[in-house]
Amino acid sequence: MVGTWAVTGGAEGSVRYEWMPGGFFLSQQVELVQFGEPVSGLEVIGNLRPFGEPAGTDVVSRYYDSNGNTFDYVYELVGDTLTIWAGAKGSPAYFRGTFNADDTVMTGDWVYPGGGGYTSTMTRV
Repeated sequence: MVGTWAVTGGAEGSVRYEWMPGGFFLSQQVELVQFGEPVSGLEVIGNLRPFGEPAGTDVVSRYYDSNGNTFDYVYELVGDTLTIWAGAKGSPAYFRGTFNADDTVMTGDWVYPGGGGYTSTMTRV
């Protein structure tokens, strides 16, 4: 996922992923228009490792946006399919997308309880 991606679908704009120094955490910079509103954000993705404890097995994140919101996610990559649960793993709110054969495009759907989700495509720039 490292690099810059153009996002189309229910949200439009770009996201950029890069490793933070040390290589333990991936950061995502977000510049999107979603539901007609601009949103900027920062997400830090990695394994939780509380002080003095081993790293956890789940890949989790905290997302901060320009509207003052914070969101927690759990990531899971199985083969070429990425699932991102909002909140806890197994949540009814999630994204599930599939990378193409050369990992340059990922297409999937954000699913929200009660509807209102949308299709999203990310294309590596």
